[in-house]
Formats: sequence, C-alpha cells, structure tokens
Amino acid sequence: MPRTARLRRDTSETQIELSLDLDGSGRAEIATGVGFFDHMLNLLARHSLIDLKIAAQGDLHIDPHHTVEDVGICLGKALVQALGDKTGIRRYGSFTLPMDEVLATVAVDLSGRPFFVWQAEVPLETLGTFNSALAEEFWRAVSSAGLCNLHVLCHYGRNTHHIIEGIFKAAARALRQAVELDPRMAGVVPSTKGVL
Repeated sequence: MPRTARLRRDTSETQIELSLDLDGSGRAEIATGVGFFDHMLNLLARHSLIDLKIAAQGDLHIDPHHTVEDVGICLGKALVQALGDKTGIRRYGSFTLPMDEVLATVAVDLSGRPFFVWQAEVPLETLGTFNSALAEEFWRAVSSAGLCNLHVLCHYGRNTHHIIEGIFKAAARALRQAVELDPRMAGVVPSTKGVL
C-alpha cells in the first residue's frame, strides 16, 4: 500500500496544499513565501527521504507566523494520514546531529499521543523574514497535529541559522527512522496495546 497523503487547509489566514510520500527519495517542491523556512523544509525532505510538496499562501504582510504554524499543522496531519494504522513501522526514532558548532538531538515516538518538549536556546533573530522563535512553533504544531511525542534538545551552539538547521536535520533523521518499515514487525502494530 502506498504510504502517501494529500491535504488542503483553507483559513482566513492561510491556504495550504501539501502532499507527501513516506517512501520517497527526499524530493521537495516547496513554496511558502518565506525563504529561510523553504530552505528548512527542503532539507527536512532530503534528510528524511520523505517526498514533500508544499504550496502555501499566507498573510505575510502581517508576519510569517500563521504560515509557519499552519504548515506544521498540515505536515502533522499528513503524517497521520500516510501512516494509517502504523502496522510494521519502527515507531521510534532519534538522532544526534552536529552542525558546525551546534549539537542537536531530536527523538520521536509516533505514539498517537502528542507531547512536545523544546530544550533549545535559540537567539532571537530574524533570518530573512523568518523569526527564529517560529522554529519552536513549527515543531509544536507538527507534534500536536501529528499525534506524536517530539523531544528537541540543543546541547550547545551559537549561530542561530546553524541551531535551527541542526534541529531540522536531526528531526528529519529521527522521522526517517520512526516511519521506516521494520521487516521483523511486518503485519504487527508496534505496541502491546495492539493499536497506536
């Protein structure tokens, strides 16, 4: 069965179309109108090997907040849709990633229960039009809509761009592990409850 999802979200603040393929090769077609965010989403696709297509129009004349948060909501919902009943997946993933002077760890559990922990000191800075605080808002939205535990830890780092990029890449690698099909779990939901 193809593990894909396609959805559209229309609000008074944003209009978003998103599609993904969990068994892709990391191809990305991203257009959100927020350059730094597009860069992060492109590398998220590349390092997770999830094909990702996002077209977003938002109220950028105010600021990018609604666009970034709503893309996170859409990505979380698409993950839930593509995973189905989660039969055969690894469920858990974690990755510690160096990005120059930064070391970041992200751990994920596709448990069906949202819980978000952010332990990352990100300097308040605007990268292009992207306010650095939006990185936390994006991943909180993914966790909430994606019904997953998501723990983000930046051990150390100074450069704002590097910190956020390190987190996105570590999250991508953790997701890649968690959504991967485990041949030893074929036909089995990875939970003693029998459902996730």
